[in-house]
Amino acid sequence: MKKIILITCSIIFFVTQTKAQDKPSFGISFSGFVKSDIIYDSRQTVALREGHFLLYPAPESLDKNNDDINAKSNFNILSIQTCLTSKITAPDAFGAKTSGQFEGEFFGNTDGDINGFRLRHAFVKLDWTNLSLLVGQTWHPMFITEMFPAVVSFNTGAPFQPFSRNPQIRLTYSSEYIKIIAGAITQRDFQSNGPGGFSSSYLRNSVIPNLHLQLQYLDKGTLLGAGVDYKNITPRLVTTKNIKTDESVSGLSLIGYLKFTLDQVTVKAQGIYGQNAADLLQIGGYAIKSTDAVTGKETYAALSNFTAWGEVSTGKDIKYAIFIGYTKALGAADNISGAYFGRGTDIDNIIRVSPRVQFNSEKNRIAVELEYTSAGYGTPNNLNKGKIENIKTVSNLRLLAAFYLFF
Repeated sequence: MKKIILITCSIIFFVTQTKAQDKPSFGISFSGFVKSDIIYDSRQTVALREGHFLLYPAPESLDKNNDDINAKSNFNILSIQTCLTSKITAPDAFGAKTSGQFEGEFFGNTDGDINGFRLRHAFVKLDWTNLSLLVGQTWHPMFITEMFPAVVSFNTGAPFQPFSRNPQIRLTYSSEYIKIIAGAITQRDFQSNGPGGFSSSYLRNSVIPNLHLQLQYLDKGTLLGAGVDYKNITPRLVTTKNIKTDESVSGLSLIGYLKFTLDQVTVKAQGIYGQNAADLLQIGGYAIKSTDAVTGKETYAALSNFTAWGEVSTGKDIKYAIFIGYTKALGAADNISGAYFGRGTDIDNIIRVSPRVQFNSEKNRIAVELEYTSAGYGTPNNLNKGKIENIKTVSNLRLLAAFYLFF
């Protein structure tokens, strides 16, 4: 309650200060939406915030009678995706146009903090003629804001679409058709996994930030792009035998994407080769390759995966669309001898098909989406580079209805 009162007072203060300004070069504007989701799942799921952010169906879990405990449906209604955005303009500085943004929602930072107001975006941006500098927290460059899946579900296509917001320094060069993006990125809400659980400390202790380089080509509504992403993390500072260590594991991820519009039909497609990308809500991570018997020092092998998704949409007041996604675990470059760290490291593949329809009227929207997701669970074979064997497929059918009011 104190958080809500503080936020409300801050909004009133900012609005009052904005109205008091005589200079048109400075201002703050507010926007956002209220959204309520009505959710039915045919099975228990691996998800966040009481099932709101769905990743994939939960694996088979047998009781003593060989009945699957997770083969139980679920129903919920939540409004925690409701979002408030403020956009700030300010006088020119350093020869550049200055702007900023902060945005929050009531999604909370953990399941125990559900309904809590959390930070989504907070950044300052300087724009020169062809160059822009962004410093702060916003989408990871692997999340392409110009063409992410417009699904009704808050998962926004995850675990197929990389999904993460990160503190970062991002430099962008833009010409008539070309955009080059370079970024140095850290972690906050979306983190790597390791011996101490999910934490930003593994990236911080490596000293090297997550580095990203991307090239975009845009012409007459057609967007074509590709990027490369490098991440190095240090899982331990001390071994289980109390010996100092700084062994790290690196991951190199590649992304390519395309968006174009023909008449009233928009097509989006993306492919990703990911290594140690659990912080982007991708399956995989890394595993222990070897352990020194005397010192306990470990070496690591990154787990790779391939992901592809596509979406086709048409219409305006009534909009029809379908999203299809596929991801496949590729294993590691070496055999494994110890524990796995990541997300879904026992999953071989995931498939999703989700058609939807949206009804738009003025500032209101009603949307319905049917989301079918199957996941092939199995056992990683350590002597075959961690590839998944003995696969058992489970599936979930989610029926989602959402009501929006934009402001």
